[in-house]
Amino acid sequence: MLSRTAENLYWMARYLERAETMARLVELGTRMRLMPDAVDGYRNEWDSILQASGTADGFGRKHKDTVERNIVSYLFFDHENPSSVFSCLLQARENARIVRTALTSPVWDALNSAYQEMKEYQRRPRSEMDISEMTEWTTRQTALVQGAMNATMLRNDGYDFLNLGYNIERADNTARLLDVKYYVLLPDAGYVGSGLDNYQWTVILRAMQMHRAFHWAYGGEATAAKILDMLVLNRQCPRSIVSSVQGINDHLDRLARGYGRSTEAQSRARMLLAELMEIRVGNILEEGLHEFLERCMRDMADLGSTVHSCYLRGSAL
Repeated sequence: MLSRTAENLYWMARYLERAETMARLVELGTRMRLMPDAVDGYRNEWDSILQASGTADGFGRKHKDTVERNIVSYLFFDHENPSSVFSCLLQARENARIVRTALTSPVWDALNSAYQEMKEYQRRPRSEMDISEMTEWTTRQTALVQGAMNATMLRNDGYDFLNLGYNIERADNTARLLDVKYYVLLPDAGYVGSGLDNYQWTVILRAMQMHRAFHWAYGGEATAAKILDMLVLNRQCPRSIVSSVQGINDHLDRLARGYGRSTEAQSRARMLLAELMEIRVGNILEEGLHEFLERCMRDMADLGSTVHSCYLRGSAL
C-alpha cells in the first residue's frame, strides 16, 4: 500500500473519533452544568471542557465570555477550530475522498451523508438547536461509519491503518474525558470521596455511555476508584485506555506479519501495554490522576509520531 493512502485512512479514522469526542465533551459540560450547586464558586465546568479538549487558547482568542452558547458553537461548528465537530467531519471526508477507491461504498456513503447533514445543521439558528440532539446525532453518525467499515472492509492493511487511527485517538480522548474531573474543582479536599465527588464521576461515565456497562461489570455504588479501573484498566471496556492500547498492538502486529518486519512502533506499543497491565488504580492515584493522564496523552502523541515515521512516510509500504 502507498504510504500516502495509509496516511489518509489513518487520519480519516482519527478525525472521526475526534468528532465524537468533541460531542461527548459538550455533553459532559451540559451534564455537569445541571449538577446542584452545593457550594458557590467551585464549579468550572465549561472552562474544564476547554482545558481538557486542548482548545482553551483558541477559544480565548475568539471569545471573551466562557458561556455555554459560545462554547457549543466553537466546539461544534467553528471552521477556525480544527477540533470542532464540523472541522473533524470535513477533514475525515477529505481524507476519505482522496482514497475513495480504498473504501467500500457503504463507508463512503455513511461519511459523506454525515458531512452533508452537518452542513444542514450549521444553517439552523443556534437558538433552535438542542445540545443533546446534536451530541446524539454526532455519536450516531460516527458509529454508522465505523459499523459500515467493520461490516464491509477487507481485513487488509488498509483496515489496520484505519483501526490504528481509531485506537490511538480513542486512548488519547479517553484520557482527555477523564481529565475533565481534574479541572472541575471541588470546594475543598474534604469533598474527595463524598457524594458530590462520586456524582461528578458518574456524570463522566454517563457522558461516555458506559453507565450500564459499568453496573454489569462492577455493581454497587459508582466510586472514583471503580470508574478509573473501568475506563483505564478494564480490557473488556471498549473505551478503556488499556483496551485501545491492546487494539494498537493487535493491528501493528498484523502489519508486521503482513510486511514481514517489525518496527519501532511495535516495540513502543508493547512497552505501553506492558506498563498498563502492571498498573493498579492505587498507583494512578499515588502518581496523581492529572499527571498520569497527561503522561498517557504524551505517550499517545509519541506513539502516533512513531507510527508516522515508520509507516506513513516514503513512497510505499
